[in-house]
Amino acid sequence: MPDVYGIMLDAELSQAFDVWSAYLDARTGEDHQARTRLRSTLRSAREAAGAGDLESARALVAEMYDDARDAGLPWAPVRPDARTADRQARDYAKDELRQLLPVDQREELDSIAIYLSVTRRRLRTAPGLDAATCRDILYVSARADMALDLAHPRAAWRELERLKAIARRCGVEP
Repeated sequence: MPDVYGIMLDAELSQAFDVWSAYLDARTGEDHQARTRLRSTLRSAREAAGAGDLESARALVAEMYDDARDAGLPWAPVRPDARTADRQARDYAKDELRQLLPVDQREELDSIAIYLSVTRRRLRTAPGLDAATCRDILYVSARADMALDLAHPRAAWRELERLKAIARRCGVEP
């Protein structure tokens, strides 16, 4: 099993590098000196990451957000909230993680995703669901999605079975 947590941390850093690179490549007309300092810091962060010093690279990226805010750069990236940062890192990590998996495991994960999609669609169109059931559906679906993102088929199947149980309870054919 690949080191999923490590992949998530690497993805978070890669995503930040991409965002800052895109910003610094754009011609915004903002303070040239501040942008030059940010370019230098980004270069240092990339070098640190390349040398395996991910802690320093993350610290430098965090410093970039602070420097841009202090310089009053209106178009500079802002530090994402925890939920946004997790979502963005998951998007990056999913691509990398899938490349490391054997074909049969990718196919199993794809099958689970299809079953989840169909079951969710049937539940969404079910009449008369109460608020608590809707929350349960969202919660179980999120757990299933997370299991898929982390390439954990056993956990994804378990959450799919929980979703099917909700569907049966609501009179929906899973």
